[in-house]
Amino acid sequence: MSPSLPNTLNTLTILLLSEARLRLRRLGSVVAILAVIALAWVMIPDPQSGTSLMVIKSTRVLYTSSTLAYGSATLASLLFGLAGFYLVRGRIAEDMRSSCGAVIAATAVSNGIFLLGRWLGGVAYLLVLSTAFMGAMLVCHLVRGEGPVELLIYLQTYLALLLPMIFFVCSCAILFDSFSPLMGKLGDVIFFFVWVAQIALLDKADSGIAGEINPYMYIDFIGAATSMAHLKLYVSTRHISLGTASFDAKLIPILLPAFMWSGKLMALRCATAMLALLPLLPAIVLFHRFSPDRVKVSQARKRRSPLNYLNQILRPFAGLCQPLFRLARALPGLAGQICADLALTVATTPVAGLALLIIPLLSMFLPSAVLPGLLTITVAIWGILISDLSSRDHQTVTGEMTGAVSGGIAQRYLRQFAASALLGLMLMGVIALRWAIYEPIRTLALVSGIFSMSAVACLLGRLSKTPRTFLSLFLFGIYVAVNANKAPVMDVFGFNGVANNLSITWQLMLGAIALSSGYLYNRRAAA
Repeated sequence: MSPSLPNTLNTLTILLLSEARLRLRRLGSVVAILAVIALAWVMIPDPQSGTSLMVIKSTRVLYTSSTLAYGSATLASLLFGLAGFYLVRGRIAEDMRSSCGAVIAATAVSNGIFLLGRWLGGVAYLLVLSTAFMGAMLVCHLVRGEGPVELLIYLQTYLALLLPMIFFVCSCAILFDSFSPLMGKLGDVIFFFVWVAQIALLDKADSGIAGEINPYMYIDFIGAATSMAHLKLYVSTRHISLGTASFDAKLIPILLPAFMWSGKLMALRCATAMLALLPLLPAIVLFHRFSPDRVKVSQARKRRSPLNYLNQILRPFAGLCQPLFRLARALPGLAGQICADLALTVATTPVAGLALLIIPLLSMFLPSAVLPGLLTITVAIWGILISDLSSRDHQTVTGEMTGAVSGGIAQRYLRQFAASALLGLMLMGVIALRWAIYEPIRTLALVSGIFSMSAVACLLGRLSKTPRTFLSLFLFGIYVAVNANKAPVMDVFGFNGVANNLSITWQLMLGAIALSSGYLYNRRAAA
């Protein structure tokens, strides 16, 4: 053993423990853990309700350890494959904001060791979240399961599906944080399309592992394509529903074998896990090491749009904020502050100004049949715009100054919520008015969705102090809603046309709980 190896291992251990402690001590981590625990319960429907986690040819699959582990791990890989990236990245930007970057750059630690330590810390963080998810699933098994809890089956399934995904997500997060052009929201959106490309591998699931392994399966980092290919091969049918699906209670339930993962599949997932480390190599080469000539401190502090280069092109549209600023000066008290927050959003993101010009006009003149598609795009744009509205004060280190404005921290939270909702109404209000005449239930769904998601965005932004917590969940929710277009509970904004009074009531309750919780939290913080 070379003399430097013990020192290297000691350095990595210190970096790993420091990174893990720093992440897990945050309030945002507590929120994330509670969220995955709640998600585990929502994911497993009670068969007595007529729906099941896994349905094959209208026949439900018994809730054994194999079924619950296989189904929950597959669904968790889809969620963590997107949300995990946004939860892990951003630490290098925090170093720059806190002025720790210069100290790190002056140390003798090499780029490779430093980034590897950050990667290990991110892996440890996501493993904690995955363990919390699996723990909640075990409790759910005790309540709704059929058969004994077999821990070994859960461990094998979760490791096979989630570990390569965690490696890949953390590697991409390190790469995007190391390359200055991808440090902002442009990188966030690019990874979203990387995640969509991973979902597209499901098309290869029919023959991905039958006989000779399809090369695409080696880059199935999320694991959903591999798991579905194996399941289709085992049951010899493509008619499989995973998630909340209805079944025929008259049919005899199907029993899956205890161990679904063969040696061939485990070897495939091990190879995928090794390939998931490849993004670390360009990260080491591209790492700016906080050098002022490669990355500016302002890049970590300023708010950047999803397509930063478009903001430069569309900079003239930022002038649309001037009437809003004049209106903010004219309006007294809270109304003026709300208008000022909205004007600031338009000023810093010219895309918002362009959207406020074009989308209402399109909503007014396009045929009714096109409105759901336009609304889906508008909802995505709106979600990206409001994702950092409640956290940008922290990102720009102006929280104490804005909290000193009349009304204090608690009122600041309310005006940020109101600005988010107002922006949503300005973008989508015309669609709501057109639907109010012929489809009032859709109008109610749209308005309640704007209310609830504005409250959730402000709450998550305030708790986690980053826009990525809300953004990851929001984009994932849109993807699920577009595909699960028959589920009323997922039709938050009414673009699927299946929202009902119950789903709208749930949205109003969610918004009220999020808004009141955030307000009480901010009042306590101000005390």
